[in-house]
Amino acid sequence: MINRRHIRVKVMQSVYAMLQSHNDDIIREEKFLKHSILKMYDLYVLNIQLLVEVQKLAAKKIALSKKKILATKEDLNPNNKFLNNKVINTFAESISIEGYIELNGLNNWEENEEYVKIIYDELQKSDLYKKYLDTVDDSYKVDKAFVIDFFKEIIAPNDKLGELFEDTMISWVDDIPFVNTWVVKTLSKQKEDVTFILSSLYKDKDDEEFVSKMFRKTVLKHKEYELDIEEKTPNWETERIAGIDMILIKMAISEFLNFPSIPTRVTINEYIEISKDYSTEKSSYFINGVLDKISKEFIENKRIVKIGRGLL
Repeated sequence: MINRRHIRVKVMQSVYAMLQSHNDDIIREEKFLKHSILKMYDLYVLNIQLLVEVQKLAAKKIALSKKKILATKEDLNPNNKFLNNKVINTFAESISIEGYIELNGLNNWEENEEYVKIIYDELQKSDLYKKYLDTVDDSYKVDKAFVIDFFKEIIAPNDKLGELFEDTMISWVDDIPFVNTWVVKTLSKQKEDVTFILSSLYKDKDDEEFVSKMFRKTVLKHKEYELDIEEKTPNWETERIAGIDMILIKMAISEFLNFPSIPTRVTINEYIEISKDYSTEKSSYFINGVLDKISKEFIENKRIVKIGRGLL
């Protein structure tokens, strides 16, 4: 499922796009934001389904080899360890995945079957694959360890696959690292003899509502928050502050004021971490300093009011 940090990143991207384009159609931009989050779930499912498609291709190759006129002993008695991989078979048998693919028309691997072959060929040439086939142990533990390494070492870092995803959906460019981590976590949590069911996209209703509320509050109040920032940065002209830094600080202020259950320190730490990936080298120090000053003043003036977990 999507976590709060990635939700913040998606909101940041939409706020940035809207302010940069001077677009005032907040409803349209919010729809695109939610759509891009939903499409990220497609990317997650496609990555899991790719494991199944590679296994299907391997099965076809083995079946064709058996039909050769001059079939070798190896062709007639192939090593079926990969075809019998218990983890991949769990995904192949999942009605949940099948239903999601059918409902959302995810025929990507049918339309781009050459990419399945690229991954299959790379897997076949790998030492990882050879070592797996030679492993006598037929346990679920071995199968799972192999699938995790297969994804981490061959699928996730494949540049051609990355280009395909980026061409398919522009917002996937920034989603790929998160989705890769998500898939690895899913693989790691798999247990033997347990039917695989796709989890919800959001942890709960609060996380889903967090998307719209954070986006709307930041966009509608961004001019007001800009004044708060100017007061705490007297030696900086607004134009000199990096665009992403300004948006992250505005989002943090919005979080201070509109989400009473989120502790102030948690908010500050989250935006510091996001800045390390999306802004300049020194941004994290700048953002930390500004937010520290603003939060202390807001608490003193009682503009920040926290309840429940937010008090921690």
